[in-house]
Amino acid sequence: MIPTLFAIMVINFVVIHVAPGGPVEQIIAQLTGQGADITERVTRSGTGESTVRADTASGSSSGKYRGAQGLDPEFIAELEKQFGFDKPLHVRFFSMVKNYVLFDFGDSFFRDRKVVDLVIDKMPVSISLGVWTTLLVYMICIPLGIAKARRDGSRFDVWTSVTIIIGTAIPGFLFAVFLLVVFAGGSYLDWFPLSGLTSETWNEMSWPNRILDYFWHLVLPITAMTIGGFATLTMLTKNSFLDQIHQQYVITARAKGLSERRVMYRHVFRNAMLIVIAGFPGAFVGILFTGSLLIEIIFSLDGLGLLGFEAAFNRDYPVMFGTLYFFSLLGLLMNLIGDLMYTIIDPRIDFEAREV
Repeated sequence: MIPTLFAIMVINFVVIHVAPGGPVEQIIAQLTGQGADITERVTRSGTGESTVRADTASGSSSGKYRGAQGLDPEFIAELEKQFGFDKPLHVRFFSMVKNYVLFDFGDSFFRDRKVVDLVIDKMPVSISLGVWTTLLVYMICIPLGIAKARRDGSRFDVWTSVTIIIGTAIPGFLFAVFLLVVFAGGSYLDWFPLSGLTSETWNEMSWPNRILDYFWHLVLPITAMTIGGFATLTMLTKNSFLDQIHQQYVITARAKGLSERRVMYRHVFRNAMLIVIAGFPGAFVGILFTGSLLIEIIFSLDGLGLLGFEAAFNRDYPVMFGTLYFFSLLGLLMNLIGDLMYTIIDPRIDFEAREV
């Protein structure tokens, strides 16, 4: 896990710093579009606020940054110092890694808040989307996969496969727009709220009404996120059951006169569900951190996906690298938990055993 995490940070650090349009360029672009004699406040982690002045009429220039013609080189140097770019690249990287090991992610360049505080503020929205979407996908796909395995090759199997393929082919963000237009007062029905996770009067509601309001706001975004998550899990469940159904112990159980339902749910279920249940942590992380970006933007949900999008757009490096480190570490831990769940579900599995 440690080498993997380190490699992720190295690759992303190099790629992001090689790409044009860093935070210094962002400030320069703002300044050069505002005319002469501009004062700009720039916040850097651990330094508070400092005022820097750009004299666009000085005639001096800096060739290091595109668009910096006419800006005072001393001002450019001050900007680099504010953002920590006055140090070599490798020094910045190892300093960042040292702080991240201690879970010190620094302060946002442009929000004047600690990265940890930003993540904690946005986490509830993304967790709500991730947890409920994952649970809904599993609650639908597992029974559907079992039913398809029991009726393999039947008309039911064929038509559900066609439906699943169509649902997977529809992009989640496109389906989200469709739901907004049809059910959120766009052109037809006005059944669900257009944006947000709760109503403006949520704090004034009783607890039962708060719960109802919360789920009322979740209906459309969760539906949009769920639509594309059926195919893989459904077919994985079906194939797992099909593989077990043809095993010798199933034939023996049927020969003993056990009912089909008892054979499926008492004998086949545990073995067939091993790979499906063990994959739950990874599926949750995938939905939580990669599936909600466009959904959060479309439904104006202020979660981690929107935070990451804005950080990348504004080149807010502390937020970008801090969230990357945190989510990469969480993803690796979830993969470890997924491996350990194999031994919990089936104690016969032993990762310590080795063939000589």
